[in-house]
Amino acid sequence: MTTTDIARRVYNHTWKLDPICRSLLDTDFYKLLMLQMIWGLYPHVDATFTLTNRNRTVRLADEIDEGELREQLDHARTIRFSKKEMIWLAGNTFYGRKQIFSPEFLAWLAEFRLPEYELSRRGGQFELHFPGRWMETTMWEIPALAIINELRSRAAMKSLGPFALDVLYARAKAKVWSKVERLKKNPDIRISDFGTRRRHSFLWQRWCVEALKEGIGDSFTGTSNVKLAMDTDLEALGTNAHELPMVLAALTRTEAELKTSPYRVLEDWQRYYGGNLLIVLPDTFGTDAFLKDAPDWVADWTGFRPDSAPPIEGGERILTWWEKHGRDPREKLLIFSDALDVDTIEGTYRHFKGRVRMAFGWGTNLTNDFEDCAPDEIDSLKAISLVCKVSEANGRPAVKLSDNPEKATGDPAEIERYLKVFGSSNRVRQPVAV
Repeated sequence: MTTTDIARRVYNHTWKLDPICRSLLDTDFYKLLMLQMIWGLYPHVDATFTLTNRNRTVRLADEIDEGELREQLDHARTIRFSKKEMIWLAGNTFYGRKQIFSPEFLAWLAEFRLPEYELSRRGGQFELHFPGRWMETTMWEIPALAIINELRSRAAMKSLGPFALDVLYARAKAKVWSKVERLKKNPDIRISDFGTRRRHSFLWQRWCVEALKEGIGDSFTGTSNVKLAMDTDLEALGTNAHELPMVLAALTRTEAELKTSPYRVLEDWQRYYGGNLLIVLPDTFGTDAFLKDAPDWVADWTGFRPDSAPPIEGGERILTWWEKHGRDPREKLLIFSDALDVDTIEGTYRHFKGRVRMAFGWGTNLTNDFEDCAPDEIDSLKAISLVCKVSEANGRPAVKLSDNPEKATGDPAEIERYLKVFGSSNRVRQPVAV
């Protein structure tokens, strides 16, 4: 392994365009899995993705140069999957299954390019939208977030000289390594990298992934980032995300269809992937609502990924539901992934140890934790909660309710309509830091 001198690399931005998006594989694995199903089942559905900065006090358009943002977005549109990448996707084994991607899908993917975007400024924020066919616009989510987060990091560090940068990264590396040393004391904990969307930079994410690979060995199960999985010989991990139920719900015409739409998503998924990748994401419209009306066959799926409720509280609800349906939680899997850091990981692991199988997807607090690392504190190096969600499908508004109302997205009137259908039970309002 050759370790990049990140501080020197950051200081030497001397060419016209230093691309943030290096590859279309620089995305989360669940994007490709969802894309194949969207391509196969919903090729004519339109979906617009929209950038949302949940930290409204942070004025992104004042921190990031609009011209640089356009350059990076335009560059991303020029990228195609390389022959090496296509061969790897076709020949690699994912989740123990060969050829998880069909030849027909891969032939389409080989010609894929990111579609056009719409960018403007309003009130110190960027208005960034990606309208078009769902099977094209879905691929903008991860690169758009990665581009904006890394441009923000670059802008924050522009005033730092080479020695200040060296100190910054030395402190950040020591901070990550101290977390690694704590996790090393719990060799049964299974950790994966979920940090692509809100990372400090690509090079930093790669350093963090390689540090975990060396530091915790077999306890590090892989990364959601497909390019890093390919480059570092790790497992590519991920299944599905909130956009599937959000789009299918937006397409419904009656309240009865709306209420059952989350289960239709699971039926589609199981039909496409069979017995593989059967992880339920229950919180799009509220975990309580999902569990209350879920068909019994959902309990036969491998596990759940509680994503917006406090991990212990959300996990307990799911364990109770499994037991009520006659399933032994010790044979099931919970994947925790919301705003995790070492304290949360260790506390959650101790709480559920021996009661259920667990895995932890470590995101922003792994790949973008630079607080107190700069020689002089720089507020804009602190990670923010930036998302790129579906805002409409076939011209109809899309909604996410979440277990945390602070994470709700969508038109306020539509949010109220969805709350009448799904209810507001056990929705706990809590600050969203990342």
